[in-house]
Amino acid sequence: MTEEFTNELSQSELSSELQPEPIASAAPEAELEAVETPGSLDQVSVDSPAITPILLADAAAVEGPVPICIAASALSDVGCVRTNNEDSFGYDEELGIYVVCDGMGGMASGEVASAHAVAAIVNTFADSAATGITVSARLLHAIIAANEDVWENGQIPENKGMGTTAVAAALDGDKLILGNVGDSRAYIIQGGQCVQLTVDHSYLNELIRNGTVAIENAHNVDLQGMENVITRAVGVAGEVQPDFYSVDLKPGIAVLLATDGLTRYLIQDEIGAILQASPFESACANLIDLAKQRGGQDNITCILLLALSAR
Repeated sequence: MTEEFTNELSQSELSSELQPEPIASAAPEAELEAVETPGSLDQVSVDSPAITPILLADAAAVEGPVPICIAASALSDVGCVRTNNEDSFGYDEELGIYVVCDGMGGMASGEVASAHAVAAIVNTFADSAATGITVSARLLHAIIAANEDVWENGQIPENKGMGTTAVAAALDGDKLILGNVGDSRAYIIQGGQCVQLTVDHSYLNELIRNGTVAIENAHNVDLQGMENVITRAVGVAGEVQPDFYSVDLKPGIAVLLATDGLTRYLIQDEIGAILQASPFESACANLIDLAKQRGGQDNITCILLLALSAR
């Protein structure tokens, strides 16, 4: 569960016109955590690997465009401390939409928020399949619909103050469009290397964005108990501003969507190493097991997406 929310730093952003951020180009090795709008990663040519026993394998170059399909594996765990799971996930492989949410709120409201958000995103994206609008616009509308749903249900007294993070991925030909609100993350994994794609909407990252803290000093900053504070969330206000990113896919590239119950315990190099060595079907379980070995104080959820040749 994402424990706290503040909109003090981002209230003006939340009330601004809702439009996808421009998508820029960045190299795979770039420090994406410090970039406000990281975008499309350079294409890397690899052959389509077998899904098992190894997730990703070294391979020779592939010439020309390759039709892409996605294999998905997902798992959610209550963790070692909490008694209820306020994370939710959902996906529709036929439509190419995948969502992970981490709810927050009193009593069981976090569960309500995350479940409503996942359902709204998947269903709204499905409803717009025949409209002819772009995938990125469909994903934006889906996240807006989720915000409206959670916000309206949050007016019920027992749900007052609930909200949720959201990280969603939608397949668009040979690209993956990502949208996120909060601190649930997306990573790209290729050749055993793992790079964070999304930027957390957190108190620390807002300090970096506005220039109060230099990124090279971020690890030394005393946040005075604000470590778990996020600055944007779905359903805490009448409007929401997601960030958007685009990833060029080739067979063998993987994308991981995960809540902070996982990412607070595993750095990206460890994520890459575990996925490189794991069978696809057990990769999420292996990541969650390590997070639990290191404390597992929060719910832990991840969806692993593997790009495959559709030929």
